Amino acid sequence: MTAANQSHDHDADLPTMAAPYVPPPPEGPRSHMRPLGLADPFRWLARGLQDMRQHPGIALFYGLCFWGMAQVLALVFKHKPEYTLSLVSGCLLVGPFLAMGLYEVSRKRERGELPDMATSLMCWDQHIRSMAMLVLVLMVLELLWGRASLVVFAVFFNTGMPSTTGVIEAVFNPQNLEFILVYLAVGGVFAALVYGLSVVSIPMILDRDTDAISAVLTSMRVVFSHPGVMLLWGLLLSVLVLAALWPWALGIIVVGPWLGHASWHAYRGSVEWQEGPQEAVTLGSSN
Repeated sequence: MTAANQSHDHDADLPTMAAPYVPPPPEGPRSHMRPLGLADPFRWLARGLQDMRQHPGIALFYGLCFWGMAQVLALVFKHKPEYTLSLVSGCLLVGPFLAMGLYEVSRKRERGELPDMATSLMCWDQHIRSMAMLVLVLMVLELLWGRASLVVFAVFFNTGMPSTTGVIEAVFNPQNLEFILVYLAVGGVFAALVYGLSVVSIPMILDRDTDAISAVLTSMRVVFSHPGVMLLWGLLLSVLVLAALWPWALGIIVVGPWLGHASWHAYRGSVEWQEGPQEAVTLGSSN
C-alpha cells in the first residue's frame, strides 16, 4: 500500500466535522419598540387620570405614602442640606417601587378585573428575585449620587457644610453660579441614569415576570429609540412633581398616584411583545 493510500485511510478514520452550529432562535415573546409621538405622554397622563378616578381609595393610600416621603425630604433639607440631592435620588428609587401597586391596579383594569388593596400591596411577592437585582443596581447609583453630592459641597464649601440658610443663599447668590451649575450637572447625570434604567423596567417585571437585566436593557432601548418623547415624558414628570411640592407637598397626594398610573401606560404604549413569528400582541393602546 502506498503512502498516499495509507494517508487517505488514516483521514477516513478521523471523525468528520458536523455542519457549523447555528443557535436556535430565541424562545418566548420578544419585545419591540412601538413608534411614539410627542402627543403620547399626554395620552398616558389622561389614561392615568382615568385609572385614579376609578379607584380613589387606593390612590389616596399611595398618595399619603408619597406625601410622607416628601415630608422626610423636607426634614432632611432643613437639618442636613448636603444630603438633599442624594435623598432625592432615594425618592426616585423608592417611588417607582412604591408605584408598583398602582401599576397592578392599572394592569387589572386593562384585563377587566376588579383591583383591590390587598393584591396591590402584595403584587411584588412573585417578582422578588428580579426586583432585588434591580434594587441592587439602583442602590449603587444612589450611593454614588450621594457621594458625588458630598464631594461637590466639599469642593465649593471648604470651610464646612453650610446650613439650610446657607444653601438657600448660595443658590440665589449670582457669585455661586459655578456651584449651581456643577451641582445640577451632577444631579442631572445620575437622575438621567436612574430614569433611563427604571422608566419601563419595573412595570415590565410586573407584567412579564422578566429578569432585571432584560428589563433594564429594554428600558434603555425605549429611551434611546425615542429620546425626544422620553425627554418630554421626564420633563412632565419633573414639572408635575415639583409643582405638587407647594404648598407643604399636599399636591403630591394627587400627583403621585396619577403619575404612577400614567407610568404604567407609558410602558404599555412604548413596548410591544411578539409572541410568535406570525402573531404580534400589542400591549400599548392604539394612538
